[in-house]
Amino acid sequence: MKALIGLVLMLASIHACAVAQNNTGKTENVIVITWDGFRWQEMFSGADEVLMDKQNGGVKDIPGLKNQFWREKAQERREALLPFVWGTMAKQGQLFGDPSSKAHCKSTNGLKFSYPGYSELFCGVADQRIDSNDKRENPNLSVLEYLNQQPGLKNRVAAFCTWDVFPSIFRSHKNGLFVHAGWQPRLDKNLSDKQRHLNEFMDRLPRYWPDNVFDFVTMESAFDYLQQHKPRVMYIGLGETDEWGHGRRYDLYLNSAHQADKFLAELWAKLQQMPQYQNKTSIILTTDHGRGMTRINWTDHGEKVEGAEFIWIGVLGPDTPALGLRKEVATTQSQVAATVSALLGLNFQSASPQAAAPLPIFQAN
Repeated sequence: MKALIGLVLMLASIHACAVAQNNTGKTENVIVITWDGFRWQEMFSGADEVLMDKQNGGVKDIPGLKNQFWREKAQERREALLPFVWGTMAKQGQLFGDPSSKAHCKSTNGLKFSYPGYSELFCGVADQRIDSNDKRENPNLSVLEYLNQQPGLKNRVAAFCTWDVFPSIFRSHKNGLFVHAGWQPRLDKNLSDKQRHLNEFMDRLPRYWPDNVFDFVTMESAFDYLQQHKPRVMYIGLGETDEWGHGRRYDLYLNSAHQADKFLAELWAKLQQMPQYQNKTSIILTTDHGRGMTRINWTDHGEKVEGAEFIWIGVLGPDTPALGLRKEVATTQSQVAATVSALLGLNFQSASPQAAAPLPIFQAN
């Protein structure tokens, strides 16, 4: 039986690769966005009433939070929390990872924390050498580095991240990839007035997390760079959901996710107003790891936290058939990297053969 399952998975992988490599669609630009440590539970079912209290969730204003996000039905709760994801992405694109639809989506690195997760996500393979969040240069080629080497994409790839470990994850000091991360001010030439104000504002903010800037700083910097430089490939890594989760602040965890969804809606609207991006841009939305499943350990993740390997992925764009919530399809975090390149008609696996095959998004059914 195991041999048969392995054969089926191998054939599915070969088919996915063939379909992806033959993709000659409309996508000319790809934007990847991550919400660090955001659970599948809230993605697919909305706010958890068990955590909307002081003891389990550290909630300051329980009636206010419930008024904002609590609804009797899971479908209504998730729409209240993430109106763009469920109002646009789920209707016009595809979502993977809902266990109730027999569509588990997992990280495969076994460690279930950030650096191993982001490396698997962007490099397409789990690497046991990456076993900490230390700022050590990634030994693996990322899809962003690969794309930045391709004709027409050189210096058209950029990353904006709240967490200051990303230069090491993308080994940007070695390959010259543009990565703006953490509390570092933008120092480029010809900064816009908006970016100069953001630099000044960031200098006045309390550094609540020494290694992680507030999401809105990264959001606004990414908006500004998009409008000024018009990259073809962009990564935006938001981190507050994970930080507030570790802090046992379920109210701020939910609000951060809601704001990230609002940012996504604003980004999508801006893209449709810009000729370079309108009807030519695909978005991939995902996370680096899950979290615990109980009222006690929902704040945590890591090798010993059961269930923290389960994640979710969303895809939206002109080459992604509107299949909505995918059912009875198993996927992995490692499939994202090849999907990014496949959307652009390129084959990441040609440069990194160990990378997983793309997600099965290109099939019409």
